[in-house]
Order: sequence, then C-alpha cells, then structure tokens
Amino acid sequence: MAGKKGFILCVCQGTCPSFKNMDTMEVLNALRREKVVDFVALHPQLCADDGDRYLKILLDNKDIDKLYIAACDPLMQQKMFRDAFEAVGFGKAKHVPLDIRNKTTAEAIAAIKKTISENP
Repeated sequence: MAGKKGFILCVCQGTCPSFKNMDTMEVLNALRREKVVDFVALHPQLCADDGDRYLKILLDNKDIDKLYIAACDPLMQQKMFRDAFEAVGFGKAKHVPLDIRNKTTAEAIAAIKKTISENP
C-alpha cells in the first residue's frame, strides 16, 4: 500500500450553506470512479475532537504519501490539523488543503482534479 494518495471531504455537519449547489457524494464518486486518488472519505466535521482522532488513526498507516483535504479555508486547515499530523509524524508537505466551498458539483470536481495534478 506504499505511496497511496487519499482525499477527504469534510462537509461541515452537512448544514453549511456553501455546499448547497454541490452533490458531495457525486464529487466523491467521480474521484473514485476515475481513480484520481487511491481512496476517498467523507467526514462530517474534521474540526471537532473526533476529527483529530480520525486523522490520527488514518495517518498512523504510514503508507499515505499525500492527503488532499477539502474542508474549510486552507490556512485554517493547516492550523487545525497540525496537532494530529505531528502526533503521527505526517509531514505538513504531505497535506494539500483545498477550498471547494460555494462551487457546483462540476466546479468542485474540476478544482480538485486541477489541484491534485498540480500537487502530485
């Protein structure tokens, strides 16, 4: 499983109005079907305590070379996830934050694919 790339979509409890024009499940399915990454995941609220636990368990795998996370503001992601990353020795360069808020499904998929192609 060495060299895996993963994608996590955080949906802010599913109530954030910034996702109203997006079919989040289709975003994940498009990435999965097209094998853009090795795995996709959905989390309801990564900024909550269980988000840190989730990241620590996932990243303790050590075989993940790159993790793309579509959640809140990219700068906030770096601050929020820093402790979880450091706890398992996951280098911050392996985390690629994305902001897909307020996009349609097609716009989100295109933005994710572009970011992944620019940050392999």
